[in-house]
Amino acid sequence: MVYLRSRVVSRYRRMTKTQLKWQAVFFIFCVYGMDFGFCQARYSIPEETPEGSFVGNIANDLGIEISRLISGKARVVTKGGRQYVELSRDKGTLVVKERIDREELCKQTTPCSFTFDLIMENPIELHRVTVEVQDINDNAPKFPKGTVNLQISENTASGKRFHLDNAVDLDVGVNSIESYSLSQTNRFKLEMQNQADGQKYVEMILNHELDREERAELKLVLTAYDGGSPRKSGTMQIQISVLDVNDNAPVCKQSVYKAEVKENSPAGTVVTAVSATDADEGINGLVSYSIAQASVEARNIFEINTETGEITITQGLDYENEKNYQINIKAMDKGGLEDTCKITIEVLDENDNSPSIQLMSFSNFIAENSPTGTTVAVLNVEDADSGKNGLVQCKINKNLPFKIESSLSDYYALITDETLDRENIAEYNITIVVSDQGSPARHNNKTINVKISDVNDNPPVFSSDEYKTFVFENNSPGVAVLTVKASDADWGPNARLSYFLEENNIQGNPGSSLVSVNSDSGVVHAIKAFDFEQMKTFSFNVTARDGGSPPLSSEVTVKIIVQDQNDNAPQVLYPVQTGGSVVAEIVPRSADVGYLVAKVVAVDVDSGQNAWLSYKLQKATDRALFEVGAQNGEIRTVRQVTDKDAVKQKLTVVVEDNGQPSRSAVVNINIAVADSFPEVLSEFTDFTHAKEYNDDLTFYLVLALAAVSFLFITTVVVIISVKIYRWRQSRIFYQSNLPVIPYYPPGYADTGVTGTLPHGYHYDACMTTDSRKSDCKYSTLGGQSVLVMDPSFTETMQHAMRAKEFQQDPESPEVVRK
Repeated sequence: MVYLRSRVVSRYRRMTKTQLKWQAVFFIFCVYGMDFGFCQARYSIPEETPEGSFVGNIANDLGIEISRLISGKARVVTKGGRQYVELSRDKGTLVVKERIDREELCKQTTPCSFTFDLIMENPIELHRVTVEVQDINDNAPKFPKGTVNLQISENTASGKRFHLDNAVDLDVGVNSIESYSLSQTNRFKLEMQNQADGQKYVEMILNHELDREERAELKLVLTAYDGGSPRKSGTMQIQISVLDVNDNAPVCKQSVYKAEVKENSPAGTVVTAVSATDADEGINGLVSYSIAQASVEARNIFEINTETGEITITQGLDYENEKNYQINIKAMDKGGLEDTCKITIEVLDENDNSPSIQLMSFSNFIAENSPTGTTVAVLNVEDADSGKNGLVQCKINKNLPFKIESSLSDYYALITDETLDRENIAEYNITIVVSDQGSPARHNNKTINVKISDVNDNPPVFSSDEYKTFVFENNSPGVAVLTVKASDADWGPNARLSYFLEENNIQGNPGSSLVSVNSDSGVVHAIKAFDFEQMKTFSFNVTARDGGSPPLSSEVTVKIIVQDQNDNAPQVLYPVQTGGSVVAEIVPRSADVGYLVAKVVAVDVDSGQNAWLSYKLQKATDRALFEVGAQNGEIRTVRQVTDKDAVKQKLTVVVEDNGQPSRSAVVNINIAVADSFPEVLSEFTDFTHAKEYNDDLTFYLVLALAAVSFLFITTVVVIISVKIYRWRQSRIFYQSNLPVIPYYPPGYADTGVTGTLPHGYHYDACMTTDSRKSDCKYSTLGGQSVLVMDPSFTETMQHAMRAKEFQQDPESPEVVRK
């Protein structure tokens, strides 16, 4: 306390005169109790100060750091009425928020001030600030009536005083009414009089007696001036009627009347009565009563009976609005003579106000992980009544994880009493009940809704530990395969789930090239068509991530099993089908029944029943000679081979799978029934040429046409070239003088003379080693002898036979003329 006061005094001394004029700061006391810190400060500003004007540096005056104002969410809280001042947190100053009218705020009360609370949180601090509003001259004097009628007896003696209605100036102090002036006249003058309560009133004094016969009416102008700068004024017309003699004025029995009345008294209730007597008789002795001077509120609430002088209530009284009233009563006779008295009315309090509950600070949302003792709301509970009628108690409904604590008069804190769990209870309706100690007691309640804000403390949970689905191969790209679904016990963004495909390699391919996951719905789509023969099953992981901060996630494995379709025909591995040669299996004529001729080997890359193969004989030169094993594809003899059986046998075997619909492959097998190799060769020569002729007929026709065209063009070019060459040689021959010597090429001989071949002609024996020109070649495939024959069968066979004879008898080889 001493330290704070010394700071204020030193600051006060450093202020300039201008600052002292606009601002005054006082610290009254500081109290620290329980969770609250409480201090008071006082400032002073003129009324009508523009919005945004500086009021005071509350941070410096209270010794509060700017960061504390910001972190504590410091704010100005006004009870009930308007908020004239607001806090600038980042500067720590108080500035004017809206227009301040002292007359509206305090009426005639002086000094005038308003109070508000500065509240900070975490921890909660309360500082009460009082701002005194200084009056400025913003109101001109105003008379209750624009025109006043006075009746003055003609025999009224000089020096007679006439009480005039005072002008009302809403300003106070030096800005209130200071003087009056009367329009130029030599019959009247003005004087200011002071009442015992310090108020001033004006009287008009008669300087000279009036003469009704000379002038029956007078019109004067009364002007009221205030003491402000610049000064303001107001006028009232005074119309004076001169009456006949009435030399006795009414006299009030009491100069001051006092009365008490309960608030909420019904209209028509008599408060008190004034009485005045007039020594005159007759009409000049009749007295009438009227309210000479009163506030606007008093005139609206009270009225006087002009004949009896009774003061009655016209509408209800409210102790909390106004506690006492003062009324000046004028008693006047018919001759215009009058007297005045004053009535003071005190209003008595009744328990007519229920306690009020005002939320000074309230957190509508509180995190579920808030520790016990966290402040939810700060309440201000007040009762406008006084005494026991204004004492209140506060409590809340039971069986809630909250409680009420009070650490400062009229203030209560609602705090948590247990650990909260939003997933258990998401919100609470808390009813705060307050009651006073009046008789009968009055109650009030306020229900506040406290929502438990979610904390991201629950990860997503998938509906299944693992997802498995079956997809047929050759599916359409983009087709939905399955949907993964997860749930989150949290709420709002913390429960908003997104699905992501975890990137991984699936048989050397990135997972995103096979499937995709819709981030919102969790639908898994196939990116491309699956091939069972390349990939029978694969797995990948899908992550569900919530929108919390930090986010929580869960992962689930999705397994896709590709189901086979019969999309592949059987493939024959043996015997190999070649385009330019014939494969022949040799069966000796001595073969017994069941002799294994060949075995058709086929595979199907499909699986299951789509890969179950069966073999059957479709065509055969002699169906009675051969049969095919339905399951193993073995070709065996059904009967004994005889000499009558043809050497050349052709079989067509169909390999068929068990799919729906089934697919098949056809293989042609040539079988040679013979005991010697030359017999096989002679039988298959025509067959080979015929086959090649049929297969390549179109190709040879096109080739022949191209060859004929080329030969024709070449022949034409050669003939023309030869003709030109001979023509040029003949010209050279005839033009030259040299003798002509005939030219013979090497090895040339004149066959016309001897008829024998020249010595230069020689003979060679050859055997080709090129695989394409060899006579025949043998290979062993599948344990069987296979004969492969070149399409130019005849020429190759002749060369082979000659080569064989040459090897057997090198002394006498068959020569080939070159």
